[in-house]
Amino acid sequence: MLTALFFIPLIGALSLLFVNKNESLMKRITLGSTIINFVISLVIWGKFDNNTHEYQFVQEWAEISFCHFNVGIDGISLFFVLLTTFLFPIIILTSWDHKNNLKSYLLNFLILESLLIATFIVLDLLLFYIFFESILIPLFIIIINFGDLLTKEKAGFLLFLYTLFGSLFMLLSIITILILTGTTDFQILSTIDFGTDVQKLLFVGFLIAFIVKTPLIPGHIWLGFAHVAAPIGGSVLLAGVILKLATYLALRVMIPFLPDATLYFTPLIYTLAVISIIYASLTCLRLIDVKAIIAYSSVSHMGVVVLGLFSNNLQGIEGAVILGLAHGVISPLLFIIVGDILYTRSHTRIIKYYRGIATSMPILSLIFFFATLANIATPFSGNFIGEFMSFAGAFQQNPIMAILGATGIFLGTGYSIWLFNRISFGTASRYMSTMPDISRREFFVLLPLIIVSFILGIYPNVVLDSLHLGISSLLINSPQELLLSLSNLYFIIIW
Repeated sequence: MLTALFFIPLIGALSLLFVNKNESLMKRITLGSTIINFVISLVIWGKFDNNTHEYQFVQEWAEISFCHFNVGIDGISLFFVLLTTFLFPIIILTSWDHKNNLKSYLLNFLILESLLIATFIVLDLLLFYIFFESILIPLFIIIINFGDLLTKEKAGFLLFLYTLFGSLFMLLSIITILILTGTTDFQILSTIDFGTDVQKLLFVGFLIAFIVKTPLIPGHIWLGFAHVAAPIGGSVLLAGVILKLATYLALRVMIPFLPDATLYFTPLIYTLAVISIIYASLTCLRLIDVKAIIAYSSVSHMGVVVLGLFSNNLQGIEGAVILGLAHGVISPLLFIIVGDILYTRSHTRIIKYYRGIATSMPILSLIFFFATLANIATPFSGNFIGEFMSFAGAFQQNPIMAILGATGIFLGTGYSIWLFNRISFGTASRYMSTMPDISRREFFVLLPLIIVSFILGIYPNVVLDSLHLGISSLLINSPQELLLSLSNLYFIIIW
């Protein structure tokens, strides 16, 4: 079934090559391929055994000689696959009215889905890198060919060059691992104990890629440009899945293979995460582009994810995964509202032109209000569960850093509620007074995202039950007092 997940989007992409001028058929083929993939991923979830941390549904391709091509999933990768297959039908439905070179547009998204799934299911470090980086090519094409702004070429090149540059250091670490061990197989590498000094050297390469891909300051510059210039499908994909690749990198490679180096660099990572949370939140208070505000809010939320990831306790790491999944549905929901529905009707993303949409668009305003509450982590949303667990785990690691990071909650509430008030209330501007409310198709595109956020907020055990064993194997015995003092010192120096 994992092989089917990888090949079905490619088969759909191949089918598009034989369809000319029939745009309706192109859309149905693409949507059908993504829905079939989502159904298969649900079947995999139903058959998944929560009582083991071993890889399941493993399949090896012995015919391929240049690397160990085998696939499988565990409790960690399962939900990243589910998030990917869940979002792609929504991306296609959101882009249903797209007209500009439709075949190329849909083709690139199908290829992207296949590459993303491959990134989460391959069990070889070299193949992980290949798929991890190959995602950049169709994403770059989507931004520069179908972007909304005159800056789309700049945004595409910033995305490509920043992330490629960061990942080159990861490639050097992978090559070093291959030279030292003679293998890049995940299951074999998990049994190898690298020396502490070697771990630190290898960790630096992965850390640079992690900082750029998350993104954390100072590797965040590409994100704002890419989100603002990308078409709505690209923005949803960036916020929903692409930003989770760094989380998966930490869970799959950095923490399990390099535990001593993880403990050594945790103070630096915590410092960068806290600075990213505060800086991104303050930036959101001064931006005037609604899409840019949501983009920079993602930097803040991913900073909280990083605090949980490197907390070295079950509560924090599981909270980071929950928050990553919750952010993967709420951030796309916000992007669809402001970057698609409102932008399509008004042809502007500048806040001062939006006033009083609650009068002419009451249903959209209600959905926007729910999305805003979820984004600021109100109870009964997945963001609340994720942030609560992440900060609780970070507090056990370093109380001072957790408290400083929690200031992002207050700042996030400030810019989110302020954004909602400026757009929804007040005297309706002459630009917005005639805008129709959301259509039936738009409503049913947004509804699944709302439902998933509620499920994660009310019953998070639907995810946690499958995570416990996999996350437990990542925990490391650490000298807490040393980490506390180093982390505080790092923060003072860098701040």
